[in-house]
Amino acid sequence: MSESNKIPQIKKQVTFHAPIEKVWKAVSSSEGMAEWFMPNDFKPVEGHEFELETPFETSPCKVLTVTPPKELSFSWGNQGWVIHFLLKEVDGKTDFTLIHDGWGHPDEMMKPTNKTQQDARNTMNNGWESIINERLRKVVEA
Repeated sequence: MSESNKIPQIKKQVTFHAPIEKVWKAVSSSEGMAEWFMPNDFKPVEGHEFELETPFETSPCKVLTVTPPKELSFSWGNQGWVIHFLLKEVDGKTDFTLIHDGWGHPDEMMKPTNKTQQDARNTMNNGWESIINERLRKVVEA
C-alpha cells in the first residue's frame, strides 16, 4: 500500500493556561491519563507494555518515546496506531499537540468496531477534539 492511499494523521493543537510540568504529569502518568483519557496501567518508561481500557476492548499499547517534559509517544492497539503528545512551554503556558498516526487505507475494516478506517478516523477526530479541549483542559487548568 502506498503512503498516498493512507488516511492522514489526526493533529490537534491547543494552548493550556497551565505550566508545562502540570500538563506533563497529566499526560505521562497512569493516574493523570485516567482522569482525562481512559483507565490504564501506563508507566513513562520506554518499552513498557500497558493496556488502555477502551469502550470497545482492552487495547495493548507500548511506550515508544519519553522525553520529559516535551514528548511522549506510544503504540495503541493492533491497528498500527501511534499517539504522540508534544509539549512546549510558552510564557508560563503550554502549547500541546496531539498526533494520532498510523492509519491505513480508507476502506479497510477495523476490528472490533466493524467500521472502515475512514469512519474510525472521523469518529476519533471528533473524539480527540473534545478529549483535548474539554477533558484534558479541565484537568490541567483546574
